[in-house]
Amino acid sequence: MNSCDYCHDEINYHEIIDCITFALDTRDPYTGGHSQRVSDMALEVSKILGLDEHLCEKIHIAAHLHDIGKIGVPDAVLKKQGKLDDEEWEYMKKHPEFGANILQKSHRLSELSEIVLMHHERYDGKGYPLGKSGEDIPLGARIIAICDSIDAMTSNRCYRKSLGFDVCYEEIEKNLGKMYDPKIGKIVLENWDKIIAVLK
Repeated sequence: MNSCDYCHDEINYHEIIDCITFALDTRDPYTGGHSQRVSDMALEVSKILGLDEHLCEKIHIAAHLHDIGKIGVPDAVLKKQGKLDDEEWEYMKKHPEFGANILQKSHRLSELSEIVLMHHERYDGKGYPLGKSGEDIPLGARIIAICDSIDAMTSNRCYRKSLGFDVCYEEIEKNLGKMYDPKIGKIVLENWDKIIAVLK
C-alpha cells in the first residue's frame, strides 16, 4: 500500500473509526471526547514536526483509537467515581494491549497496533506494558503520550478538577526525558499556544 492509496482511503477510515469510538463513548463519554482531542493535537504536532502526509494520517488515526482497548475494561473499573485501587489500576493498565489486539484483527488497521500498544510507555523506560524506552517506542506513540497527558491534565475528572494550561506546561517541561521524548516535548512547548488552541 503506497501513501496515495492510504490517503485516498482516509475518509472511509475516519467513518469507521467514528463508529468505533462512538461505541466507546456510549460507555464512557469522557473517553470518546478525549480520543478526538488527542487525535487533533497529535495531527497538529505531526505537522509541526514536518512528517510526511502518510505518517501524519497514520498517527492521527492511531491517536483517535489509542484508548479503544477500554472497551475491554469492566464498567466497575472504567466508570468508578474516584481513584482506582491497585488491583483496579492493574486492570486499567491492560487497555493498550486490549486495543492492540483489537486492531490486529484488521489487515489495514493492524499497522497501527504497535503505536496503540505503546502509547503509555515512558521515554525513561518506566511505562507500560512493555517497559520500552527512548526511540524503541514508535514515534507515533511518543507523540500521543504527550498529547494524551495534555488533555488528561487539562480536563475535569471525577476525582479532580482541571489542572489548567500553565500547570500542564510546567509538568510537561519537568518530565522531558522522563515521561516524554525531550525533542518532541521541546517542540510542543515552543508551539504551545498553537497546539492547545485545538482544545479551545
